[in-house]
Amino acid sequence: MGLFKMPSLGADMEAGTLVEWLKHPGDPVARGDIIAVVETEKGAIEIEIFETGRLEQVLVQPGAKVPVGSPLAIVDGEGSESAVTPTPAPTFVPAPLAALSPAPPLAVVKSAPGLRASPAARKLAAELGIDLATVEGSGPEGAVLCQDVALRAETPVRRAGVDLDQMRRAIAAAMARSKRDIPHYYLSHSLDAGGAHRFVESYNAERAPEDRILIGVLLTKAVAIALRDFPEFNGFYDAAGFRSAPAIHVGLAIAIRGGGLAAPAIHDTDRLSLADLMAHMRDLTIRVRRGGFRSSELSDPTVTVSSLGERGVEALFPVIYPPQVAIIGFGALLPRPWATGETVEVRPVITASLAADHRVSDGHRGALLLRRIEALLSQPELL
Repeated sequence: MGLFKMPSLGADMEAGTLVEWLKHPGDPVARGDIIAVVETEKGAIEIEIFETGRLEQVLVQPGAKVPVGSPLAIVDGEGSESAVTPTPAPTFVPAPLAALSPAPPLAVVKSAPGLRASPAARKLAAELGIDLATVEGSGPEGAVLCQDVALRAETPVRRAGVDLDQMRRAIAAAMARSKRDIPHYYLSHSLDAGGAHRFVESYNAERAPEDRILIGVLLTKAVAIALRDFPEFNGFYDAAGFRSAPAIHVGLAIAIRGGGLAAPAIHDTDRLSLADLMAHMRDLTIRVRRGGFRSSELSDPTVTVSSLGERGVEALFPVIYPPQVAIIGFGALLPRPWATGETVEVRPVITASLAADHRVSDGHRGALLLRRIEALLSQPELL
């Protein structure tokens, strides 16, 4: 047997509030299954398990605020963190959940026999007067979750524990720590993105709208491939010093509707095809903007890419998210005069920027990284 513990979902996380269990004692579990939902300052996060076996016993009930690393459940299966003899579980006193707006009296909600839905989803559907049979579930075996009910309502619904002011405070704490503890240096480089722009137009002309890509896919893939040759920008700096990460998991900075920011990871970004990377980015953006996260996406990004191109700004100079050591930014694709040989042409130009940790790298290597990204974007057919 082994302990399933509250995971760390970012450097700024100290504790999380358990909202609901999606698996129950006696249920089989497999690696990658989502078994619980936890609230943090970032919102509702789906917690995955990384072993196969059976959920033996839950140690924490919904509503409890649990510190990172504290046991949540006992799992019987291979690959457990450690063999343990069940002992009396620590007692966690549920923290008061954030108050919601006064709800109307509970409406009678129809429910088809055998319909799978989490208790929290049933409660929310009752409050909103929604027939659960009309809601498409995204949980295990099609179970209806809170976020599915909220999406069906087509109105913003704030789940218990989600507090945008609290999220803003968490972001402020992380960024203040970053600027206080990390000696940043900044570089920027404008590059001719004509080849990348033409490639995207040609690629999309042959495909249906749902299969088309954005230029952001090329930018993200170019960063990921470039990092293979510049491992000092892909990893973590902690009390023991710098640790280069063996894989490249690019965190994609995404604005959350209503305020806030998250940068969940796309795993093994450098190994994904452009089509697969576009699918991951589209899925991630949709889920994050409606408040849906998975624990594995928040726990291990090795570098971050941030783009404000859709906002029309020429360049941005982002702040490193600790314990990472670098963040790459991209501005808008804009028409600019560009010298080519003896002539000047109007070309689509993007400004790339780098903020990096001077304890790990220096401007010379940073400049080479930006030039490598430029070289990759000049041959987009090889990405």
